[in-house]
Amino acid sequence: MKTAFVIFNRMTVLDFIGAYDPLTRLKSMGLMPGFEWDICALTADVVDDKGLRLAPSIVGQPLSHYDLIVVSGGMGTRALQHDQAFIDWLRTSELVKLKASACTGSLLLGAAGFLKEKRATINRNAVEELRSYCAQVVDDRVVDDGGIITARGVTSAIDLGLYLVERLAGVETRARIARQMDYLSE
Repeated sequence: MKTAFVIFNRMTVLDFIGAYDPLTRLKSMGLMPGFEWDICALTADVVDDKGLRLAPSIVGQPLSHYDLIVVSGGMGTRALQHDQAFIDWLRTSELVKLKASACTGSLLLGAAGFLKEKRATINRNAVEELRSYCAQVVDDRVVDDGGIITARGVTSAIDLGLYLVERLAGVETRARIARQMDYLSE
């Protein structure tokens, strides 16, 4: 299982880390030793919305060979949803069977055409922006519409990560990781 965590300038770092932490525990806790990941970006220099610099491990390479992509959100999505080079790069993941996003990362999945005929969620402050990209905007923390999973707001990225853990490795594994994180979920 190989995962691409998609990062970009002006992202919200918790959207990335919230999903990254529980997912990467699959390997660090020995629960899924074959779980691998890359931090992927279109540019080598990535700075979040508050000035934190992040170093992608893969720059500008196609996303087609991954099993899962996880797209962060943040203010940078507002411009990137209209950035043809970025959207074309994201579209290289078209054949990836499982795509996920946190917060306004769903705008990027939508701009790439992945939300057509799908239900999706987004930060409550961006609902109107998402409407043109999907069949229905849903006000749930995590929405699973087949191969597309979206999470609502910034802190729901943790819920997204745990949800993906459950989808990949089962309920017991999710519970074990949540306990280790000292995370109380619904």
